[in-house]
Amino acid sequence: MQQLCNKRILLGITGGIAAYKAAELVRILKKAGAEVRVVMTAGAMEFITPLTLQALSGNPVHHALLDPEAEAGMGHIELAKWADLLLVAPASANFIARLTQGSGDDLLTTVCLATEAPIALAPAMNQAMWREPITQANIARLIDIKGSKLYLFGPAEGMQACGDVGPGRMLEPEEIAVQAADLFETGLLAGLNVVITAGPTREAIDPVRYISNHSSGKMGYAIAAAARDAGARVTLISGPVVIPAPERVHCLRVESARDMLDSALAQLGQCDIFIAAAAVADYRPMTAANQKIKKSADSMELTLVKNPDVVATVAAHEQRPFTVGFAAETQDVDIYARDKLVRKNLDMIVANDVSMSDIGFNSDQNAVTVFWAENQQSFAQMSKQALARELVELIAHQYQQTQEQQSS
Repeated sequence: MQQLCNKRILLGITGGIAAYKAAELVRILKKAGAEVRVVMTAGAMEFITPLTLQALSGNPVHHALLDPEAEAGMGHIELAKWADLLLVAPASANFIARLTQGSGDDLLTTVCLATEAPIALAPAMNQAMWREPITQANIARLIDIKGSKLYLFGPAEGMQACGDVGPGRMLEPEEIAVQAADLFETGLLAGLNVVITAGPTREAIDPVRYISNHSSGKMGYAIAAAARDAGARVTLISGPVVIPAPERVHCLRVESARDMLDSALAQLGQCDIFIAAAAVADYRPMTAANQKIKKSADSMELTLVKNPDVVATVAAHEQRPFTVGFAAETQDVDIYARDKLVRKNLDMIVANDVSMSDIGFNSDQNAVTVFWAENQQSFAQMSKQALARELVELIAHQYQQTQEQQSS
């Protein structure tokens, strides 16, 4: 079910005894890496409490059509736009009938009308209700109207809560989750944990001054978004930048090189690929003043000490992940990049010439050469978003090759 990683699943729950299985379904979807929000009908709340689903999903449960806490008071539109998949489990006979009629008399049916996401129904009802020609006609009409935008998961056959035996049982949560996952393509990094550093670091001189660099974080943030789109669980460790973190990416904000190293090391137990795109300050002041340093003499001396090397420390760690470094150079780019690749024990290194004004720091464009082992590949100037997708594809390919070599 790796395809569910980073996907937004809106789970609709209708009134029926099978509603109790929705709790386990939420747990399975979350474990697979999906973000889950829940919409309940009034009938559903008679069988299972919203508090249970809120605790399991980590999000407030929605049940009111008119939500004063929603942006602009139109929660149904926000939820409809948010979802990658609208999954209704259980889907009762009553709900299916109302959906077929185009009813919008509660939050769940209204979201179904407003969403452009695929809708999947997991029917659950008595076997006689399922066999009823009206129910079958409703299902057939829904499939005819919605076409490829509607999916039917089940129902299964077996013993029912009323004692009857026959079709109408809701599929088990695990099977529903598997069928939901099959609706999405598998990404190159599906199921992997990727940690990315981005942006500059700030090394304090006093409470108002610091040493830093011109890194905007744009390249690292673009790589984080591309890795997310490739199916990875992404943790972005970011220095101070002014751009928003990509959606569906866990962002940790740090200031100094030592902060960044601490955050990076804390992630290694669950990290498969580490991409060090941050421009970490090589040096910091030996001491930082507790109060603002007043201007007095015509000159001032600062004693600098070397900062820890974040990517080299990660690459030397006993829990070492597949490690990718970056080299921002102003001359002899290939020579310095190859040296860093070997000296820091990296799997790959991405090098670019930051002396060029139209690429690199603060620019929306970049051009790089990637080095690994005895190979290299150059990428001509393009947007950082496009380049990020190319880099993620190359990194994923090299990672898979490394894994295959280690297992053979």
